[in-house]
Amino acid sequence: MRARQPVLLRTARSLTGNPSDAEDLLQTALTKTYVAWERIEDHRALDGYVRRALLNTRTSQWRKRKVDEFVCDELPEPDPAPGGDDPAERQALRDAMWRAIMRLPARQRAMVVLRYYEDLSEVQTAEVLGVSVGTVKSAVSRALGKLREDAELGLVRG
Repeated sequence: MRARQPVLLRTARSLTGNPSDAEDLLQTALTKTYVAWERIEDHRALDGYVRRALLNTRTSQWRKRKVDEFVCDELPEPDPAPGGDDPAERQALRDAMWRAIMRLPARQRAMVVLRYYEDLSEVQTAEVLGVSVGTVKSAVSRALGKLREDAELGLVRG
């Protein structure tokens, strides 16, 4: 767990969009893994098992979310003006990318995170999610199309 924590925490962060929620999500997934330890047949595949636990737990949390949570059209702070190689602008682009990724449907978001942030191959992503490689290819293609068309990303990229 100690050796894989940064990678797993990065996965959790990309699923939640919030560092505190990511830590809670990872802790819950690791607890579920510990409880199921005797049932896990191949301990070499723990990364996949924990990633699946992360996805399943996050999906359950999303389904149980409070009804009073809602997405607002305006952010509380204005977006910085696009420009050169300013660290603040790079951070603004990263933040805009995360917001755009968080607007993707859960399944597409999971596939994009596994493919591009976790650097898994299409085959590995398909195995982790229990879907076919073709499903991964088509869903990632649709997700990238949505990201290319995202208005907020277009504004930040200039």
